[in-house]
Amino acid sequence: MEAWKLLLGSDIGLASVATIAFCIVMGFYFIGYVKKMAAEDERKAKK
Repeated sequence: MEAWKLLLGSDIGLASVATIAFCIVMGFYFIGYVKKMAAEDERKAKK
């Protein structure tokens, strides 16, 4: 419980949470981008 207080109650903890959240969001974005580009390449190859 003390770790959660430190994580959410200090500037460094909040910066860590923001960094982790940013990395997760960017990961999902890149997965979606790669899937979109792969589908586009596949569609171009069929023409």
